[in-house]
Amino acid sequence: MQIVTIGIAGGSGSGKTTIAQKIIKQVGAERISYLEMDLYYRDLAHLPFDERVLTNFDHPASLDSELFIKHLKMLKSGVDIEKPDYDYKTHTRKKTTTRVKAQRVVFVEGILLYENSQISENIDIKIFVETPSDIRFIRRLMRDIEERGRTTDSVIKQYYKSVRPMHQAFVEASREYADIIIPWQGYNEVAIDMVISRIESCLEKQAEEDNFAAPTLHTENANTLKQ
Repeated sequence: MQIVTIGIAGGSGSGKTTIAQKIIKQVGAERISYLEMDLYYRDLAHLPFDERVLTNFDHPASLDSELFIKHLKMLKSGVDIEKPDYDYKTHTRKKTTTRVKAQRVVFVEGILLYENSQISENIDIKIFVETPSDIRFIRRLMRDIEERGRTTDSVIKQYYKSVRPMHQAFVEASREYADIIIPWQGYNEVAIDMVISRIESCLEKQAEEDNFAAPTLHTENANTLKQ
């Protein structure tokens, strides 16, 4: 089974998840394997909570890249995986996992996708969402307060201490590896439609190849039976 891997990267708060969900909804969730890189933060359960919050979660070292690469390769090989569940409030990995079935399209999302060459080389179509820093900051501020129980002060401190410098050092630098750059305005429906058309084209081509191979296999089996 030929599998197409699509990556979507961009800064924190750039709108990656929103765009990914739009694409998945239109193509059909049952036809796509979806892998979020920020579920692969290293488990910090061995550290006191006061030390966990000091971790630079925007640096590549905070991610369990080895496990992410292993799971990505498994999906590309047509093997189902159990992706980790992560608790962003306690900075620990949950004991539960979520099964992801291998599909013809693997969609991966994360701010540092293209920073790691082993991950980048396993992605066929690379998308980068370009969004102004002030918009990204406001979105992150709202998300971290509403969904992750953070305070305004803690989000601002984290932004200046790690988010902004790590974006400049790793995320922005990886932009050059993208095949498609999606401007943030209105989540750019034209660009999204182009990506969806590419996915649909790949799926149709694969379906045609399967239909072509099936009669051949049937004929070979029939000849075997005659012998």
